[in-house]
Amino acid sequence: MSLFELHDQVLVEVTDDGVGIEEKYLPRLFERFFRTDTSRSRQIGGSGLGLAIVKHIVEAHEQTINVRSTEGLGSTFGFTLQKSRQTLPFPNIPVLKN
Repeated sequence: MSLFELHDQVLVEVTDDGVGIEEKYLPRLFERFFRTDTSRSRQIGGSGLGLAIVKHIVEAHEQTINVRSTEGLGSTFGFTLQKSRQTLPFPNIPVLKN
């Protein structure tokens, strides 16, 4: 996992060294029920909902998610998070000085 500070966001990247994903599948990877290996049974593989749910949550927060992958080398999934704006808990209360 890697973190990169952007102007008002943080980019989080998670990388694996698995088998990778064929380039032809990348555009559809975040679709509901999409699975790259249709021969796998649901007992072995997932339902194809996980990445679609993650994309929905990330986009609901007005952020982005992406993937890049190379067959035989692995995949990297990245998403952005908005940095929080720090404010004083009670900005209208005057500060007393000694």
